[in-house]
Amino acid sequence: MKEDLPTIEPSAVPSSPTAGSRLPEERGACYLQLGRPGLAEDALTAALAQPLSLRRRAAVLSDLAVLGAHRGDVDQVVQYAEAVLGLADRSDSGFIGKKLNGLRGRLAPLMTDGRVSDLDHRIAALPRTA
Repeated sequence: MKEDLPTIEPSAVPSSPTAGSRLPEERGACYLQLGRPGLAEDALTAALAQPLSLRRRAAVLSDLAVLGAHRGDVDQVVQYAEAVLGLADRSDSGFIGKKLNGLRGRLAPLMTDGRVSDLDHRIAALPRTA
């Protein structure tokens, strides 16, 4: 007996060749929210391998920093948060500041490390444009 396969509505298919390019970053962000760090890291790392706008790159790097905080990996937090801060210096995007503020909320357990404390102060000092 042949199994019935679901049909895909045309509206469910990406409408442009670049519409599917966000899938790895969106998948990574979702896995991060679901507490699936391994899957999140794989998807976010794949997203970084694609050409990304400054804002999208900042979002992916910020999610990787959050992932590091989730794992208690100070080196990962510092590496990715420093990259996001560098992008924030090149942009007036309030979105990047919001992403960094989201990271700040997860830094408390790591604040005994001076590098994390320094990051927290630098994020707090960012101008708020949005």
